Amino acid sequence: MADMRVNLAGVALKNPVTMASGTFGFGREYGQLYDIDRLGGISVKGLTPRLRAGNPSPRIAETPMGMLNSVGLQNPGVDAFIAHELPELKKHDLAIIANISGSTPEEYGEMCEKLSAAGVDMIEVNISCPNVKAGGLAYGTRPELAAEVTAVAKAHAAVPVMVKLSPNVTDITEIARAVEGAGADAISLINTLRGMAIDVNTRRPILKMNTGGLSGPAVLPVAVRMVWEVAGAVKVPILGMGGISSGADAAQMMLAGASAVAVGAAAFADPMAPLRVLEELEAICDRQGLHSVRALTGAVQPW
Repeated sequence: MADMRVNLAGVALKNPVTMASGTFGFGREYGQLYDIDRLGGISVKGLTPRLRAGNPSPRIAETPMGMLNSVGLQNPGVDAFIAHELPELKKHDLAIIANISGSTPEEYGEMCEKLSAAGVDMIEVNISCPNVKAGGLAYGTRPELAAEVTAVAKAHAAVPVMVKLSPNVTDITEIARAVEGAGADAISLINTLRGMAIDVNTRRPILKMNTGGLSGPAVLPVAVRMVWEVAGAVKVPILGMGGISSGADAAQMMLAGASAVAVGAAAFADPMAPLRVLEELEAICDRQGLHSVRALTGAVQPW
């Protein structure tokens, strides 16, 4: 059996399979189905400074090979998470990654301080959020904005900071270099691709917010390409995600340069998908005679 242990910016994971933010809640529901300690880690539902009800329904739409969502960061707020969800998560043997979203750099800084003190293992900074001080532009669309929020998060965090990149940009390597230069300890990608679906009978968008984030198997080739590009542009470790639903998908992502992976939309179609991905990834390592799953990272051989 291959050694499945990996290290993500100093955070030890028993295996490279984690859960993507927004797809696993805080682990309670899935914990009723299986032992979530079998996972390497969980990136929890995206947290904001205060409670958010999210967007109005309909906010989920199935698409060929994926799904659109405009949930709108529904969450209880960072303080409620620390008080009611984190103590339960700490009973488990897995890495706890707190995903955060803010509308100003100061909000990111405040959340980093609170979550670091509360004892999470890593903070994942969502830069797909609009910056109200920059006229609503998403932090992740401009290198200087991405660097600004990364620097603030690093200045206020006592644990490793991972920055989650948006794929809705012209050159993702430019953003990756910017956040690395601002001190990011790791990078996660990709967030969802912006998409839209229309009901031809009502002639209305299926989602109440008109557009939403596309995830699922359809985005895998885009995600693998972007992980490969970013891996060639930065030196910090990468958490790869986007369309992973099998061990082969996870292996692709690692070959492209990821040190670990995150399963997301696949868990909606099959709650057991994360464990299946792990088992299939282990089988691939064994078939290839690898002593460690770490041997896959960056081992792609381009033509």
